[in-house]
Amino acid sequence: MLYKLITKKILSKLDPEKKQNLILKYIKYINYNPLKLLIKNKLPEKNIVCMGLNFRNILGLAAGLDKNGDYIDVFSSIGFGFIELGTVTPNAQQGAKKPRLFYFPEVCGIINKMGFNNYGIDYLLKNIKKTKNIDSRIGINIGKNQLTPLEKAKEDYLICIKKSYLYVDYITINISSPNTKHLRKLQFGLLFQDLLKEIKILQNSLFALHKKYVPILIKISPDINDDEIMQIADNLVLHNIDGVIATNTTICRNMLKEKKYPESGGLSGIPLRNISTNIIKKLNIELQGKIPIIGAGGISSVESAKEKIQSGASLIQIYSSLIFQGPSIVKKIIHEI
Repeated sequence: MLYKLITKKILSKLDPEKKQNLILKYIKYINYNPLKLLIKNKLPEKNIVCMGLNFRNILGLAAGLDKNGDYIDVFSSIGFGFIELGTVTPNAQQGAKKPRLFYFPEVCGIINKMGFNNYGIDYLLKNIKKTKNIDSRIGINIGKNQLTPLEKAKEDYLICIKKSYLYVDYITINISSPNTKHLRKLQFGLLFQDLLKEIKILQNSLFALHKKYVPILIKISPDINDDEIMQIADNLVLHNIDGVIATNTTICRNMLKEKKYPESGGLSGIPLRNISTNIIKKLNIELQGKIPIIGAGGISSVESAKEKIQSGASLIQIYSSLIFQGPSIVKKIIHEI
């Protein structure tokens, strides 16, 4: 109740990006108080093993909210089974021009055209290294810098994998954001095959060197057709990729009946729910259980969380619903799933 009062009344007139930063600070504040441990202890442990990792529960934070790892302890204390940080790039970059984040509470949707704004991989790793005694698994979502040509994109991903390998539980390759020019082309054809091949070679090399296996996942777009789903699935299996996140944000606006959402960028939240669920269903048929699916997109209730799981997701992630509903949605899903 207090969360909704603050976000709807006090912060309602702020630019969404400023509002989101203040929301994160507020969540951090309310979780650093004597009641934190009591709240944490009320959350049931519902361990699940996926990709060889033991997660304390099925629910994770999707990438995009904590790009630089400034709130790891906070999100762990809220109860997430895993926290995906980023998207982060080899070098710091400002991202797209502002305004670049838009809230639509009437449909519980968010449109972002952030463009991988982040402080760079080294800054993020410093924050991860400072983190101690948390119960959540830590994932890192990596992308290419805007100025890196597409034909050299794999070099950016390999740099981030090398630097982060020893400090994270899993690594997600983001080749599906609609906000970096031509990035989605990396999901198809020879570019995709070459990227997967080089990633797997590096992963095997690092495993042999450090005796630690870090799963690597691919995050895919919801804006793909059945043939593309089949091709992506075949390549993931062929190259022994450890998991797939379905899905990123969508550029589709067909589900929005009223023409009052002209902003470009990726749409997330409830409007994405059916699109991402359909991708998961089709992907699940193609993969036949060979690779786990992490379901993301439009999870805002226990019902929609169960829908993703029934469609084939082994783990699930939220982002937009945390912004609109606050930490209570995390506790509710964990208790009732």
